[in-house]
Amino acid sequence: MIWACADSYEEEYSVFTPEYFVNKQYSPFFYTGNEVYYGLGYTDGSNTWYNDIIVDEWYDHFNHQFSKTSLQYLLIKASAGAVDSISRKSAGALKVLPAKYPVMSTGTVSAKMLKAFYSYLKLAKISEAYSVNDQYYSWDKVKPNHSPVKLASTLIGAFDAETDPFIKERLWFQAVRYYYFLDNSSSATTVSLFNQFKDHFPKNLIYYRTMGYVAGYYYRQKNYALSNYLYSLCYDYTYKLKIPSFWSFHPQNESDWNATLRLAKTPEEKITLWHMMGVQYDAARAIKTIAAINPKSEKLDLLLSRLINIREATTGGGKPADSVIKSDNDGKRLVENIALKNNTAKPYYWNLAAGYLNFLDSNYTAAGKFYATAKNQFPAGDKMIVAQGKLLDLMLYIKNLKKMDATAEAKLTEPLNWLANLRDSKIKIKDLRFDNAISVCNLAISRLYKKQGNPIREVCFNNNAQDFYADSTRVQHMIDLLNKPDKTAFEQTMLRYYPITLNNLYYHRAITLVYQQKLPEAIAQLKKMKPEDFVLAGNPFTGRLVDCHDCDHAAPQKQKYTPLSFLQTLNTLNTEIKQGKNVYSNAYAIANAYYNITYYGNARLFYESDAVATGPTGRYYYEGEQRMDDKLTSMQIAMKYYQLARKNATTDEQRARCTFMLSKCALNEIYNDPNFKGADKFADIKASQPVTDAYYKYFAQLKEKYNNTAYYKEALKECGYFRLYADKK
Repeated sequence: MIWACADSYEEEYSVFTPEYFVNKQYSPFFYTGNEVYYGLGYTDGSNTWYNDIIVDEWYDHFNHQFSKTSLQYLLIKASAGAVDSISRKSAGALKVLPAKYPVMSTGTVSAKMLKAFYSYLKLAKISEAYSVNDQYYSWDKVKPNHSPVKLASTLIGAFDAETDPFIKERLWFQAVRYYYFLDNSSSATTVSLFNQFKDHFPKNLIYYRTMGYVAGYYYRQKNYALSNYLYSLCYDYTYKLKIPSFWSFHPQNESDWNATLRLAKTPEEKITLWHMMGVQYDAARAIKTIAAINPKSEKLDLLLSRLINIREATTGGGKPADSVIKSDNDGKRLVENIALKNNTAKPYYWNLAAGYLNFLDSNYTAAGKFYATAKNQFPAGDKMIVAQGKLLDLMLYIKNLKKMDATAEAKLTEPLNWLANLRDSKIKIKDLRFDNAISVCNLAISRLYKKQGNPIREVCFNNNAQDFYADSTRVQHMIDLLNKPDKTAFEQTMLRYYPITLNNLYYHRAITLVYQQKLPEAIAQLKKMKPEDFVLAGNPFTGRLVDCHDCDHAAPQKQKYTPLSFLQTLNTLNTEIKQGKNVYSNAYAIANAYYNITYYGNARLFYESDAVATGPTGRYYYEGEQRMDDKLTSMQIAMKYYQLARKNATTDEQRARCTFMLSKCALNEIYNDPNFKGADKFADIKASQPVTDAYYKYFAQLKEKYNNTAYYKEALKECGYFRLYADKK
């Protein structure tokens, strides 16, 4: 078994923004597919969760006389030893503090209050030894810390002696927590101590934190009904208690859930329980029950947002056009019924939700009716909700279109520009979820243009059609459109969604022409580009016995080549061959170049660059995990020039080199075959003849004609396939 972690990200699938409708205190519980808490990831800061509140409460207790900076040090950072030293200095038992301690600024705080504070703080620091767990990351189960038995009498004695209500309540908290952490988990002292004094203190944060340990005690005793009820009280008190209370809230079955509900003393307590259950298990059931109790409850808002966002997440790719599951008809009908009653605190929210759920089910007429009702209910001046409505309206309008004509284009110009401005951060609307709306709109528009036989506009909105770039006429039409001086308003908007630049298209045409061996034409295309040259990492004219692009990239190079200088040099070499000059060396260099600008060579950057619109023409297929174009893997041009070089070679060393390079090309052509099954075919000399003949014939020529060359010996040393062949023949 292997346990491992990896980074990941959540694909944007949502266009419905809960931040616009739900109280911020519930934001950690917004739906998210791969995070524990929305916007927080996971909380490994439970040790520091209450730090700011603790400091503020003590600061208020001292009537703002005790420096907040000093309090932060003492309460949060100082060790037990540091607190003891500072306490002794405050009492006059220590003349000078060590230099490492900051000066305590206590203003006009009385000596009595300081003494009580330091006495409490020393006990609190001792308690951290068993109550604070720093083992954030551990594959093994973390053993709980247990409180020391000897501390019990000290804590209870301090509690009994303390007269300051503020400190006494904190000593009560420390004592209840102490008994919770005792090794004897069956001890009921946790509960009895809480119940004995629960009516003596105000119901503030420290009160509910104390109650949380009682809830934990009951959970440990498997009294889930009472445990969950107490956690719900803590959850409802403050934002700061929501995450830890929700984390511990676990109804086990319908029986203990009903027992929990019977403990609720008020309708609001029942609503809180249903709200927590709905967030954790069943939003629709909770919505139905809460709406019957109080349809204006703000706790409905979070549940509705989760119901919507979960529905979005379960739609294939987040795109309504590609739904892969059945509609949540029950949830949709529930939201519709509540929206139609018009008795919620935010009726526009319910109408937008009902409309959007219908949109996700392609019920566009119903969606439009709910949206129209919602717009009449929008709160005045709320730009964010207006933006949400505009986004949903745009998606609905596009999905309702039967064709893209001049009327549709005119109507879409402004909203599509608005959407592009959001994408490009030219305008900002806080929290608005628009990324997937762009995908939905673009895909729908592209499909309409495809249906209408307009490939130029189709590809502007969906640049995934590889066959588009296989047609040079279409590419030229796109270049003409990009160069058009008097573009219409819609054309200008449309091209904002087209990710390819003129430089991309010129470069695409250039490399297409290179693989067609039309070098002058390719050079002419590169010269049309605005300066955007990049440098090839290796020398494309060098050849290696063993492919190693990293080695070529690291090797010293007298000359660095840009795509333009590379093609100009390649064209010069080709011209000299036609003139009969240096045919061997020029042909060998050209062969290396055409080898290196394939998948197997050192100059893959030539076609992998960001400047390339798409791969050269040809079909696509998968080999392993590498998506490749057959032009980018073909060895035919390289073989043509290696054969020409060998024909014009003057020494056996040269001929041996060309022959071995031809064997490499032949082997690569086997790899290029979509039906190639794997390298295991080469382990047996009796492998199928068609597979091996292609390169074995070059191995045979090497062994028969050039076995006395130094290159032959080098090939034997470096190439296992050749050595296997030579040893068995």
